[in-house]
Amino acid sequence: MNRLHQFFTKNRKWGLSGLTIFLIVFQPVSGQFRDPSITFKTLNHNFGILPEEGGPVNYRFEFTNNGSEPLVLNNVTSSCGCTIPEWSKKPIPPGASGSILVTFNPMGRPGAFRKVITVKSNAREKIVTLYIVGIVKPRPKSIADDYPIQMGQVRFKTNHLSMQTVTKNQIKSDTIGIYNGSDSPVAISLVKPPAYLSFKVIPEILGAKKKGMIIGFFDGSKIDDWGFVIHKVAVAFNDEPYSKNFLAVSATIEEDFSHLTKRELERAPKAKFSDEVFNFGTIKQGIKVTHHFVLTNEGKDPLIIHKVSTTCGCTVSEPSSYNIPGGGKATIDCSFNSRGKVGRQFHTVTLIMNDPAHPTYMLRVIGTVDNKK
Repeated sequence: MNRLHQFFTKNRKWGLSGLTIFLIVFQPVSGQFRDPSITFKTLNHNFGILPEEGGPVNYRFEFTNNGSEPLVLNNVTSSCGCTIPEWSKKPIPPGASGSILVTFNPMGRPGAFRKVITVKSNAREKIVTLYIVGIVKPRPKSIADDYPIQMGQVRFKTNHLSMQTVTKNQIKSDTIGIYNGSDSPVAISLVKPPAYLSFKVIPEILGAKKKGMIIGFFDGSKIDDWGFVIHKVAVAFNDEPYSKNFLAVSATIEEDFSHLTKRELERAPKAKFSDEVFNFGTIKQGIKVTHHFVLTNEGKDPLIIHKVSTTCGCTVSEPSSYNIPGGGKATIDCSFNSRGKVGRQFHTVTLIMNDPAHPTYMLRVIGTVDNKK
């Protein structure tokens, strides 16, 4: 400030006009940068409450290039496929404006939403984040929404009864909702289910435009199998079997350990494998590889292998023993044939045993099949 005072003291002849010129020359430029600079009018938009069935909505985010070089938007991405951005592809000159049009489709997305739009450009602000928020009001559900599976004139909530885990002394059930969309009553029945499956249809004759249910019962004591099982049962309407679709019933059969005492649990068999993964690395197509899994019973009571099953591509030999005494061992040979396979492989070997801690034990077979000559 002293130098500035001395300058004008020595040059009084400049007067007010000289001071004005000085201030104009040295006044900094406000709001403009040397590089491209992107400035949005707003970074957020609230759509408020949207009806789910109302169709796509959009909002245009407007921006200005406050720099001294052309602005180029390199890419604009959204956090969800339901949000589609469109933007200015041509360079934006200094001082000019552009926009990003963001479209949001509320269908199938009830509830509150917050979507992120990421803007990348050559501006000094390399990345700018925009947000759209709102609430999607769920559309009224139709009969087709609630009962999406159709067999003849009857609609089903699902065609799969999942019993989850079923023990040998247990009966479990699951229920399917049904709806008669016809103008006439329909008698519904299940055709020749296996002994371990039974069904109750409520009501047996379903009135026109009425709802009902099918209850399935799975009796673990009547099935001679272990592990994951699935059975398909045909449905009949007015005693006519419907051949185009079935009801599927699935369960995982395991031994019941709930009755074991503390002492029995302490003596219980304990399965321990030498390794749980057979990684054959990379092999040429057509090659067959084999691995030996060694199973040790670290418990005191005998370890019983109820069942061994594999997924596609694996062949497992018979265990050297299905009944392994305490401290004893057994071997299981697993072979993988790469014929017809290509790329990354992931297969499993599942054992069902009487180990309370691991009644279902899964071994993995992984690797890559190269089909290049």
